[in-house]
Amino acid sequence: MTTETSGGTGMSLTMKIMIAMGLGIVVGVIFNMIGSEFVNNHVVAGLFAMIGTMFVNALKMLVVPLVFFSLLGGVTGIGDVRVLGRVGTKSFFLYLGTTAMAITVAIVLASLIGPGKGFDMQGIDTTGVTGREAPTVWSVFANIVPTNPIAAFANGEMLQVIFYTVILGIAVLMLGAKSEDFVKGCEYMNELMMKVVQIVMHFAPYGVFCLIAKTFAEQGIGLFMPVMGYVITLVAALMIHLFVTLPGMLKVLAGLNPITFMRKMRPAQLFAFSTASSNATIPVTYRSVTERVGVNDSVASFCIPFGATINMDGTAIMQGVATVFLANVYGIDLGLAGYMTVIGMAVLASIGTAGVPGVGLVMLTMVLSQVGLPIEGIAIILGVDRLMDMIRTAVNITGDAVVTSIVAKGEGKIDLEVFNDPNAGVVHDDDVEMPHGAVA
Repeated sequence: MTTETSGGTGMSLTMKIMIAMGLGIVVGVIFNMIGSEFVNNHVVAGLFAMIGTMFVNALKMLVVPLVFFSLLGGVTGIGDVRVLGRVGTKSFFLYLGTTAMAITVAIVLASLIGPGKGFDMQGIDTTGVTGREAPTVWSVFANIVPTNPIAAFANGEMLQVIFYTVILGIAVLMLGAKSEDFVKGCEYMNELMMKVVQIVMHFAPYGVFCLIAKTFAEQGIGLFMPVMGYVITLVAALMIHLFVTLPGMLKVLAGLNPITFMRKMRPAQLFAFSTASSNATIPVTYRSVTERVGVNDSVASFCIPFGATINMDGTAIMQGVATVFLANVYGIDLGLAGYMTVIGMAVLASIGTAGVPGVGLVMLTMVLSQVGLPIEGIAIILGVDRLMDMIRTAVNITGDAVVTSIVAKGEGKIDLEVFNDPNAGVVHDDDVEMPHGAVA
């Protein structure tokens, strides 16, 4: 396995993040076992929470400007509205397809394993869980068009940001030569934002350590015991989709080596695991796909933020497993029609829900309401959801990258030399150092 140290003077960023993650798990479990009030209040809920929040906020800070300028550059770089429409159509249906496949795998596996049968509800507090009404197909698509673009940018409404930026990019193309200076300015701002991404990534090991340590210190491992069947089934379904379904699609539809691809996506997967947010991971996913995998900016700038918003394979898998688990707990037979409803609702909900931590539970309330299961049952799996959210977010962004690579290969917008180069785009400490004489 590649250590990703060639081409730089120090340890690779990926290796540092993996070490930080391992240390975070160990420290978190130890703190949880100690149970010191001082440690919990001042170290875990204080120092770790502060540094972790600052790190996630720094990533989120990059999302909207990076998406805006990279997508503008991508639209103008494509230069043909028909090609843009083709890229958008391909990515949209591929994203829907992967989500449907993900939840189908989850339901089939959960039906075979049967988690939740004979579950003891004693001691489970199911109060305080509120549901959310499922959106209609019409409202989901109507809300893509922003009434106020500035508000969409401020609130991070990614579908609305993408829609506005694409329309703006098309208008730039229509103005022709008059837009040259504007396009050059956008290209510069895109390069500037990528440099800011490098600076933020330099501090990633510290942020990852604090996020992981905080999670395990608060959750511990004792919460897994009552719902071990659910956890095992969910993790198994996620791993099947991550290491079988998605690599199979990549190989069949794009002819790319799945092992090489997975190695190059490790940094983004680690970031997704630690932040549990597809949107917060956009800068890292974008950088990995363009600089490590070799996808052209014109495709990646559209597909990555689009996928982070509508493609939630891991979350769909959680909904499938959780629905079967809770149906078994309450002794309710959903039948084929019920499971088909779950698949349809999961696909629809993934389009209309933001890629932020904990969004899976919000989507799950919609699904449970549609099939007649008590939404209070969510309280049973609530304790382990944060840790499961971390795993499924890594699956989400991997699905984004796979679809982006498939679309890019079909459009001839992927550099195979970069893809096959194990050292392409590797980040080291010296990548973010100030050049000599900069201070002077």
